[in-house]
Amino acid sequence: MNESESSLRESICRVGRSLYQRGYVHATAGNISVRVGAGFIITPTDACLGDLQPDLLAAVDDSGTQLSGEPASKTLALHRRIYASAPEAGCVIHTHSQHLVALTLQGVWQPDDILPPLTPYYVMKVGHVPLVPYHRPGDPQVAELVAGLIEQYASRGTPIRAVMLDRLGPNVWHRSVEQASAVLEELEETARLWLACGRTAQALTGQQIQQLRESFGAVW
Repeated sequence: MNESESSLRESICRVGRSLYQRGYVHATAGNISVRVGAGFIITPTDACLGDLQPDLLAAVDDSGTQLSGEPASKTLALHRRIYASAPEAGCVIHTHSQHLVALTLQGVWQPDDILPPLTPYYVMKVGHVPLVPYHRPGDPQVAELVAGLIEQYASRGTPIRAVMLDRLGPNVWHRSVEQASAVLEELEETARLWLACGRTAQALTGQQIQQLRESFGAVW
């Protein structure tokens, strides 16, 4: 194992532990993967993100064949499809975050955007988050639906870095484990705010969003 891979394994465990301790995941819900060379490292199936061991994380090659570690998460196919559709992604995180799942149970803002653009940092750090209709956990159809959404939003000039699986939770991706975790946290906290405000808070105006585009390069 080279130093870079070792560092990535440590990052997965550190971020997993942080998410678990702060209540973003519970029990054995959720999974994290990173791109490594011509393959991936992913958390094992039914693993607790609060108690991951670097040497036990699953290593798989580009085709999905497991090379070492404990059995890979059953969401491996979805993670691989996200990496294939979003070449800039270096990490994918999936959780069952409480407020986001609650949002899907109550009804999202709209299917193309589960939350309104409430805060500038939501617009800048998260962006559009479409809803993926309910499928059973691990259903291979979800991978194709997510890939289609990534391509659809990219063609609009508003690339996405998150989708919300109805009744299950978000999948987010970014260049690093830390950046993907930051997207997840901003997304979950915005859902918490929206629900805390009784789903009545006003969204940012078109002019305010345009200012974020011009000043910070926001893609909304």
